[in-house]
Amino acid sequence: MKSIIFTARTPCPEPYSNMLSVFKDLVLLALCLVVSAVSITAQIAVKGETVHTMAGGAITNGVVLVNDGKITAVGPASSVTIPANYRIITAKVVTPGLIDAHTVIGLNGYLNQPHDQMALDGGASFQPELRATDSYNAEERLIEVVRQYGVTTIHTGHQPGALASGQTMIAKTWGKNVDDATIVPTAMIAVTLGPSANATGRSPGTRAKQASMLRAELIKAQENDAKAEKAKDLRSLIMARVIKREIPLLVTAEAAQDIMTAIRIAKEFNIRIVLDGAADGHLIANEIKASGFPVIVHPTMARPGGDRANLSLENAAKLRAAGIPIALQSGYEGYVPKTRIVLFEAGMAAANGLGFQNALASITIDAARLLGIDNRVGSLAVGKDADIAMYDGDPFEWTTHCTGVILNGKVVSEVTK
Repeated sequence: MKSIIFTARTPCPEPYSNMLSVFKDLVLLALCLVVSAVSITAQIAVKGETVHTMAGGAITNGVVLVNDGKITAVGPASSVTIPANYRIITAKVVTPGLIDAHTVIGLNGYLNQPHDQMALDGGASFQPELRATDSYNAEERLIEVVRQYGVTTIHTGHQPGALASGQTMIAKTWGKNVDDATIVPTAMIAVTLGPSANATGRSPGTRAKQASMLRAELIKAQENDAKAEKAKDLRSLIMARVIKREIPLLVTAEAAQDIMTAIRIAKEFNIRIVLDGAADGHLIANEIKASGFPVIVHPTMARPGGDRANLSLENAAKLRAAGIPIALQSGYEGYVPKTRIVLFEAGMAAANGLGFQNALASITIDAARLLGIDNRVGSLAVGKDADIAMYDGDPFEWTTHCTGVILNGKVVSEVTK
């Protein structure tokens, strides 16, 4: 076979010219794919004058390296080498992405119209089978609002207002649909004790009736489990998980007598509960401590009155001082704009006895531990999800702005808020 040598002066025969053209196109395509892959993995270095890792002490002049959605290195700039191809983002203060331990956003929306208010169904007083994931709107505007303040994870779902209003879920504040956003599809069952338990106008009307109805449902679940019967309906399935201690009840109870009822029933049936709200918690801190149950404390700036008549700005500080595991929440709001910002609630708690470090923990690592997701979020540590919030000053100062948010290793906000 006759060999062909191509030189700068030798024109390429047509068939070989076409082959070279195709080869060049393939090379260019490969290069594009490499560039695209680098973009997808989001190789980022976050440099902060102060980095609060929440896995140890704060780091001065710290660096957090992010690759493929995870944190790959954390430490002082003097000991962490930033690869040449990493995007560098700087901030005055860096924290883990914030966690709102109880909200209803995603089910309730900012329009405050019937079509975007899906957190409470008035059809019955006891509906633990209602799944939060079936109502969650990942593109709800309120999710974007809280994300721009550094909130990257939310525990959300059916609101207080019925004896059992439905299930809760844990989600990231990013994603085009519920499957993209969800971390835990069924986290807890939302239960309410006290005057607001019959907000739908249905039974139970009195505290005794509330306790009686809750006990009846738990007894039924116990009997089904004891007989090893297969659950025949959605309610039986979910209540069986409560009896087996697989998931807890999230019991919203503000008054001391309702908190004590929740603790008493939990002990009777040996089930797990998380106390929610607990405005009177500071009055019975010893009893709550003895129970061993954690508290998602009411929003610091919640409106006093009714079963919140004894509300105290120092509630979070006093409960934590008593040795009770706590986290803070934005809670449920029945009026526009429909949500509080948990960052501001923590700032108020910090100023009322909780202190900076404990307040930050209550919306990062302590919240993650309470929700059982601290293996993924809540602190800046190697191997955890790259959820990072950045600020131009003390996060709890009113004049400070959130300057950027990274979620699952992607920059999702660079809006100064």
